[in-house]
Amino acid sequence: MPLKDIQDRVSKAEAKAGRVPGSVKLIAVSKVQPDARVAAVLDQGHRYFGENRVQEAAGKWPSFRETYGEITVDLIGPLQTNKTRQAMELFQAIHTLDRPKLAKTFARLAQEMGQCPDLFVQVNTGEEAQKAGVSPADADAFVAECRALDLPIAGLMCIPPVDEEPSLHFALLAKIAERNGLTGLSMGMSSDFESAIALGATHIRVGSAIFGDRV
Repeated sequence: MPLKDIQDRVSKAEAKAGRVPGSVKLIAVSKVQPDARVAAVLDQGHRYFGENRVQEAAGKWPSFRETYGEITVDLIGPLQTNKTRQAMELFQAIHTLDRPKLAKTFARLAQEMGQCPDLFVQVNTGEEAQKAGVSPADADAFVAECRALDLPIAGLMCIPPVDEEPSLHFALLAKIAERNGLTGLSMGMSSDFESAIALGATHIRVGSAIFGDRV
């Protein structure tokens, strides 16, 4: 689907939900996409992307930034603790803070480096064993722990189970965010971003709808 069509759908969903126009950030998920497809989206003026792996992003974005100038790239995939420093140098935000060990590593490196990207706490709203994220019951305590470490917690992120109604998970995430005074909600993908916007998403992660199926 052309990028313009996705942008139009986002604008319509914002209007329908009574949201401020432009309040939802569209993250084009460029993981494992060929450079030609990414360049085509850049050529249309889009400058906000999401990557799943540190190594892939490190090999892709420096050259694109040389050609296209300033580009925002967020990490939306799991982060190994030993890649934290590289991730902090590469990404403007990291959406997958999911455990105390990683939080402590961010805090230590932020002191050392004098900067830290915005962080989203990943909540495993479906409590799926195979999926990363803190459980909804532990989310409040983990957010408090991160704040005690002076980490810049911008919001929460979730990936609903594939076989459940996503809006239930979006509503749960919004409720956890509200009671913790967090405004950022990274939720919604190609198949469900309109319902995520209706329930307060500030960042939606759209891949296949923009780029086509992954190669």
